[in-house]
Amino acid sequence: MRILVVDDDPIFRTELGELLSDEGHAIETAPSVPKALETLAAGEIDVVLTDLKMPRHSGLELLREVRAHWPRTLVVVVTGFASVETALEAMKNGAFDYVRKPFRIEQVRETLRLAAQEHEFETTGESIRDPLREATALAASGKYEVLLLGEAKDPHVDHLTVAPFDPDDPSGIVARVDEFADGRANAAVVVAGVERLLERHRLEDIVAMLERLRARLAGHGPLRVGFNPRRVGPSAAVALGSAVATEETHSTLEALANPIRRKILQRLGEGAATFGEAMHAAGLDDSPKMAFHLRKLLEAGLLVHEDETYRLTARGTASVRLLAEATFLPTGNDGGNRAFAGRRGAGGTAPRNEPG
Repeated sequence: MRILVVDDDPIFRTELGELLSDEGHAIETAPSVPKALETLAAGEIDVVLTDLKMPRHSGLELLREVRAHWPRTLVVVVTGFASVETALEAMKNGAFDYVRKPFRIEQVRETLRLAAQEHEFETTGESIRDPLREATALAASGKYEVLLLGEAKDPHVDHLTVAPFDPDDPSGIVARVDEFADGRANAAVVVAGVERLLERHRLEDIVAMLERLRARLAGHGPLRVGFNPRRVGPSAAVALGSAVATEETHSTLEALANPIRRKILQRLGEGAATFGEAMHAAGLDDSPKMAFHLRKLLEAGLLVHEDETYRLTARGTASVRLLAEATFLPTGNDGGNRAFAGRRGAGGTAPRNEPG
């Protein structure tokens, strides 16, 4: 993987960089947040390993910048024991994981292995698809009148309408879909290039927009959402899948956004487990980190905690089945809704991971 190590300590930075380079990773280093941002702007980075406490600009500030401009890049914060609460706060704000100083190289290896799994998860089970072909296939089925919103040439296919959208105006997309669905009992919609919206608006706002579109098309036809996987991070990809899913899969999809939580769910799929048993299955030796992930699963309604053990709820059992499908996309009775990694209909190549 391509890894950026950010730390104001030159000895730590150099030694960690050399260790990771020996592991076969491509390493960049930076002594400060401004220098790290320059490196991120210059080329694609898979993982940022950043110290939390640095002069002038903190690791939390870097986390916010990465989340805003390079959503595909995962951030792992490095912290001393006394800063574990801050590290957990960083995870609440989107950090992928944290490691403590001083750490063993085995801990870093495991974190990077999980990060690699996270990147694989964003498109597992899904080949890169062309939104235009997706829309054309729906139209050719004869079941739907299809609206394709995005940058694509109109192929003049029966039952297919192609229209651009203004990425600065999400409300205009909602209005266009409302107009198209009026009087059409079998309206279906494909939205291409959603990353263009995410470059200009908060993820929460785009998720809310897609949820409105899903609700508008309920009982009519499917909503399908295409995105460039190089410009949409794994967690955002899960959020897009969740937005177009039915309500019963919404929380499940969000809970599956982290490989540690997926390990916990898979272990509990074999039967109830204590905190220690679940932590062992997750490969953790950090109780606060384990408690964080269990709390996320409890809040999502996937687990219950009774008599000192954790077990799956009915929704949790469904999530294990979803994992068996090896995809974050909705399955089952979802009306055909899905999010998918796709090229824009115009056929351009995927751009580098760079700020919008």
